[in-house]
Amino acid sequence: MKKKILILQGHPDKQSFNHALHAAYKQGALKAGAHVEEIFVGDLDFKLNLQHGYRQRTDLEPCLLDAQKKITWADHIVVIYPVWWGAVPAVLKGFFDRVLLPGFAFKKRENSVWWDKLLTGKTARIISTMDQPPWYYYLIYSSPSDRAVKKLTLEFCGVKPVKMTSIGPIRLSKESFRKSWLDKVEVLGLKQN
Repeated sequence: MKKKILILQGHPDKQSFNHALHAAYKQGALKAGAHVEEIFVGDLDFKLNLQHGYRQRTDLEPCLLDAQKKITWADHIVVIYPVWWGAVPAVLKGFFDRVLLPGFAFKKRENSVWWDKLLTGKTARIISTMDQPPWYYYLIYSSPSDRAVKKLTLEFCGVKPVKMTSIGPIRLSKESFRKSWLDKVEVLGLKQN
C-alpha cells in the first residue's frame, strides 16, 4: 500500500533553501512510490489569529478546511521551516493555531486538565534550517522551535514518533554543503520517514 505523505512548507519565500529541501524530499518519496500532497502555508489566504481564542469558534477559510482534510488523509507529515528568532515563521504559527483546533486535533476532557489526542496513528519528520550550528542551538538555547513543534504541537495531538533533522548554518554555507543536505533529505523521502 502506498504511504500517504503530506509535506507542509512553512517558509513563505519560494526561492528559499527550504523550498529546495521540500522538492528533494518530495522527489525521494515519489521515487519510493508514496502518494504526496503539499501545503505551502505562505500561499494560503487566511487570518493568522484566533480572534476569540478558544472561547468562540472563528470560521475556517476554505484553504484551512482543505488543510484539515489533507492532515486527516496523511500517514506521515513532513514539516519544513526556518528558525526565525528561535521560533517558526509567523505564518506557520498562525496555521497551527487556526488548523489544529479542539475537536479536530485534540479534545479537552470535561473537568480535567487532560486531553484526548485525535491525530494518533500518524508519524512526522521536522526539517528545520537555521543560521547557526544545530548543536549550538540545542546546547545554548535548548532548540525552542523544534521542541515546540515536536512536543507541544505534533505529539500533543498524538502524532508519534516525530523525527528531527536540523540543518545549519545556512547563511554563508557553501554550495557543496547545501547539495549534501539536499541529497540527505532526498534519502529521507526515499525511506518515507
